[in-house]
Amino acid sequence: MEIKARQKNNVIILDLHGRIDIDSANLIEVVGQCIRDGYNDILCNFEDVEFIDYMGISVIVIAYKEIINNRGRMKFVNIPAHLRGIFSVAGIDRAIEIYATEDLAVNSFKEDKIIEDIQKMQLRRRFKRLPIEIKIDVKDKYEKAVCLKVEILNLSAVGAYIYGCERFKLGDEVVLKMKLAPNQEELELEAKVVWLPDKQIQHQIYPGMGVEFYNIAKPAQQRLLEFIERNLSFMSTD
Repeated sequence: MEIKARQKNNVIILDLHGRIDIDSANLIEVVGQCIRDGYNDILCNFEDVEFIDYMGISVIVIAYKEIINNRGRMKFVNIPAHLRGIFSVAGIDRAIEIYATEDLAVNSFKEDKIIEDIQKMQLRRRFKRLPIEIKIDVKDKYEKAVCLKVEILNLSAVGAYIYGCERFKLGDEVVLKMKLAPNQEELELEAKVVWLPDKQIQHQIYPGMGVEFYNIAKPAQQRLLEFIERNLSFMSTD
């Protein structure tokens, strides 16, 4: 098999020619060299591939694993009709993204990067903690234990620290009711107690408990994120 490499929008395109079989280990070598050169996005063009046997499928799988193990991405384009059957039987078309045109395939790498950046940003935002004092009510989800008008000392989109309540133990499931500015619309969240301070060591925040939200609806979490971002931005401009 002959391989010609070219670059387009930071994607390495490998134009494959001929037969992919037991003698096609050069595909693995070329992919390895791309990784060593710092290129982790690879598009394999099968337009001029005449034949693939099951040993050739093994070569493709090894090359694919090599790029995945190095946190890269490999996609395929221009699969001829006479190769689609073996790709389907081998499950290649379910494991690797296949595109009809080169432009669609190249653009998909850029789209992946945008989605990845958004997901990373969302993850960072979820764990931003806002130091704040908000009066809330806490009640046991199943029993009648209640703490009224206690304070949240810090808040994130995934949990909070609640000061002034010692009615609960680790693992208890609770319901929090709070009102967030500016609309003062009530927000009700389910949470689980995941941390209790030590009275002797952390006496300044005792009594209290750390809780982790669960079963949180997207709109509720979005309201939390907006509230946290807004108040953090106010603090940064003080």
